[in-house]
Amino acid sequence: MDKFTLQSAMEYLLTYGWAIMIIAVALAVLFASGVFNPSISQQCLMQSGFNCVNYFMSDNGLLSISLLQTMQTPINVTALGCNENSIVTNMQEPYSPPSNQIMLDVDSNYTFTVQCYGNSGTMFSGSPGNMYKGYIIVNYTNLETGFPQTAYGSIAVKIS
Repeated sequence: MDKFTLQSAMEYLLTYGWAIMIIAVALAVLFASGVFNPSISQQCLMQSGFNCVNYFMSDNGLLSISLLQTMQTPINVTALGCNENSIVTNMQEPYSPPSNQIMLDVDSNYTFTVQCYGNSGTMFSGSPGNMYKGYIIVNYTNLETGFPQTAYGSIAVKIS
């Protein structure tokens, strides 16, 4: 082999070697920053008539959730529940003496605090930074019709 062939082979190896090393460093930075591990984002989705304005959960399983009532008529919230399954159990009446009902006018909101439960029916508790995924159940009465109704929603919230 002549001198020019060997020099050309070395240049080829060095050029591609540097390119591969740069790509490896870029991938390492992306992996370290978590781009390839997307975390589950927080979300609260309620059926029509309610919106989640703000929500957070403490490590003892207490969920504070601000619900915006967007129906056409005022309502009374009579009970609220939070479970890992959508079964209507462990419902809690809002504390509002003397009736233990919260009246919500059209486009008004209220912040509720409710204990969340796990699949086994026991009170939920978790470590800060972990996620809780479950369901929100709202029992309410339409003040114009007097009919009781139930609204369901799903929630994924990071424990703080």
